[in-house]
Amino acid sequence: MQQKKYKGVVVPAVTPLASPTANRLSLDAEAVERMFANFRQHQVMPFILGTTGEAASLPQSIKQDYLKVAARVKQAGDVLYAGISSNIMEESVLFAKQSFDAGVDVVVATLPNYYPLTPDQMKTYFERLADAVGGPLMIYNIPPTVHMSIPLDVVEALSHHPNIVGLKDSERNEERLQAALKLSAGRADFVYFAGWAAQSAASLLKGGDGIIPSTGNVAPGLYSELYKAALSGNETKANALQKTSDVLGNIYQGGKTLGESLWALKVLMKKEGLCETHMMPPLHQLSGEEEQKVLTAWEAVVSTGATK
Repeated sequence: MQQKKYKGVVVPAVTPLASPTANRLSLDAEAVERMFANFRQHQVMPFILGTTGEAASLPQSIKQDYLKVAARVKQAGDVLYAGISSNIMEESVLFAKQSFDAGVDVVVATLPNYYPLTPDQMKTYFERLADAVGGPLMIYNIPPTVHMSIPLDVVEALSHHPNIVGLKDSERNEERLQAALKLSAGRADFVYFAGWAAQSAASLLKGGDGIIPSTGNVAPGLYSELYKAALSGNETKANALQKTSDVLGNIYQGGKTLGESLWALKVLMKKEGLCETHMMPPLHQLSGEEEQKVLTAWEAVVSTGATK
C-alpha cells in the first residue's frame, strides 16, 4: 500500500447546505471549512460530490460553489477527490476539466444510470470518458443507485488505461471483493478502495489500498486509526475498530433508506458542530421524534469514548 500514490482513508463528504433564501438552498461554505479542518486533523482526505454528498440532486451552481470552496481550503499534502457523474458525458467531461483546473487530484465517476448497458457499452463509456477528462479518473461501482454492476473483467481491461487509476467499489459481494483485491495487488498504477464500510478492516488487511466510509464525516479519527492498525498488521485492533464502525453506522443507517440515512448523518454532524441538517429535494428532514432517536443512540455511544 505504501508505494501507491492514492491510498488511505477518503471520506465521502456530505454537502452542507445553508438555510433557504427565497426558498433556495445554498452551499454552507463555513461548514465546508469546518468539515475539512476536521478531516485534516485526523489525516483523512475528502471526496466531494459523491453519493453521500447528494450530488445527483444538486444544481450545477452548488456543485461549482463546493468545488471552489474545497479547492480554496485545500492545503499542501491534501488529496482532493471530486465526483463528476452525469448521464450526459459532455457534462461529466466539462466538470472534470473544471475540477482539475481548480486543484482536484482525482475525479470519480459512476456509469450513467438511465439506460441498461452491456459490458461492452460500459467499457467503451469509461474509455471515452478517461480519454476526454485528461487526468486521473477513478471508476465508481455502486449498484444500489446506478442499478448496474460493472463486471470485474471490464474493470481489469479499463485498469490499463493511463488515466484510470483505481476502483471505488460499494457493491456488497464478498466474492467480488476478494477478486477485486487480486486485480489491484502488486500494481502501482491501479488501486482498490472499499466503499463497503462493513468490510473496511477486512479489505485493508487483505491488501486493499484504501477505504471510503461515510461515517468518517462524523468520526474520522476512528478510520484513521483503523487504517493505521491494518497497515501495521495489527489485525486485533483493526477488527475491534471495525466493530465500533459497525455500531456507529447502524445508528444512522439502520432501518432507513439511503436518503433517510444521509439526513440522519447530518443530524449527527450538527450535534458535533459541523453542519446543519438541510437536505436537497427530493430528500428532506425527518420528524423531531426521529431526530431524537438518532441523537439518543449517538450519545449512548459517545459516552463510551468510541467516537474519538
